Amino acid sequence: MPKGILLLATPEGWRHSVLTVDGGMHCGRLTDVPVNADPAEARAAAAAMVVGFAHDFHEARVDVTWDPPREPESWTAQVTVAASPPNAFG
Repeated sequence: MPKGILLLATPEGWRHSVLTVDGGMHCGRLTDVPVNADPAEARAAAAAMVVGFAHDFHEARVDVTWDPPREPESWTAQVTVAASPPNAFG
């Protein structure tokens, strides 16, 4: 289950590391995001990727909350399990 995201802008493209609750890390490149894309576009793509992973592999809904940037060209986010929606049928 994902618990965090590290996103880096590099000359070769947008790189990501997804941290998991069991201490693992999955790294790669956002292949569908152009090298010169706006950081907001890259953050949205990384968040969508992690939301998809959580849904597909864990059948869980998650929220991604981006932290204020501490360094240029680097962003981090926290991934938390989304609150279950109230039961619509009472």
